[in-house]
Amino acid sequence: MGLLDGKVAIVTGAGGGLGRCHALALAKEGAKVVVNDLGGARDGTGSGTAMADRVVQEIREAGGEAAPNFASVSSMNGAQSVVQTAIDTFGRIDIVVNNAGILRDKSLLKMEESMWDVVMAVHLKGTFAVTQAAARVMKEQATGGRIINTSSIAGLVGNFGQANYGAAKAGIAGFTRVAAIELMKSEIMVNAIVPIAKTRMTEDVAFVPDDMLPEHISPIIVFLASDLSKGVTGRLFSVMGPKIQEYKYLVTDGAKAAGAMWTAQEIADRFNEITK
Repeated sequence: MGLLDGKVAIVTGAGGGLGRCHALALAKEGAKVVVNDLGGARDGTGSGTAMADRVVQEIREAGGEAAPNFASVSSMNGAQSVVQTAIDTFGRIDIVVNNAGILRDKSLLKMEESMWDVVMAVHLKGTFAVTQAAARVMKEQATGGRIINTSSIAGLVGNFGQANYGAAKAGIAGFTRVAAIELMKSEIMVNAIVPIAKTRMTEDVAFVPDDMLPEHISPIIVFLASDLSKGVTGRLFSVMGPKIQEYKYLVTDGAKAAGAMWTAQEIADRFNEITK
């Protein structure tokens, strides 16, 4: 018996890297998996069926059940196509892993509008679109559900040359918290991971060690997708190799103005007190 027997999962961007590992891990625990991947390059250009088909074949050869989907999640129609594949093939949806992503890195002053727009469309809009379409089905099923989004240290801490990617990933963190609040009454748990692993997306990022593997990330996906995580929602979990941490917002004790209202000079004079 697997942790996810009888469950149906969608994994976007599952043709390689993290998504492939997530799909394989979910299938190993008994989930039927929709493997979504546009089949394009790291920058989002191009398309093809080979990547998704290959992962579907891996799952089937291991004794699992899977179906491919080749739509782009950057449009509402594409997101609906992914969800419809799950319904048409397996009859329901229990788990969504929003993993699809691309990179168009460029420093802020050199970034073109199209670079900003396409990264926002795939990461932030794609997460919203697939979540909305799947959550509507989950609510109708009335059996709860699990939605797992993918944020990044680039969005929560920052990284040079990734204003578009960082803004999208920070947006996903905020979206996760709001979605968790709104969907809680339907027992749909919404969380996010903040992974660091060596994949096609990070192959040229020096600070990501080669021994931080995609396989390190997938156990928390299985945990968050399963009944083991009952009641866990609105949380952000960092995974770096074998280490898991939780991101939490920190607010200082602050200070109160001496009079009825702050002045700029008083803020300057008491800045250390405010921020400690």
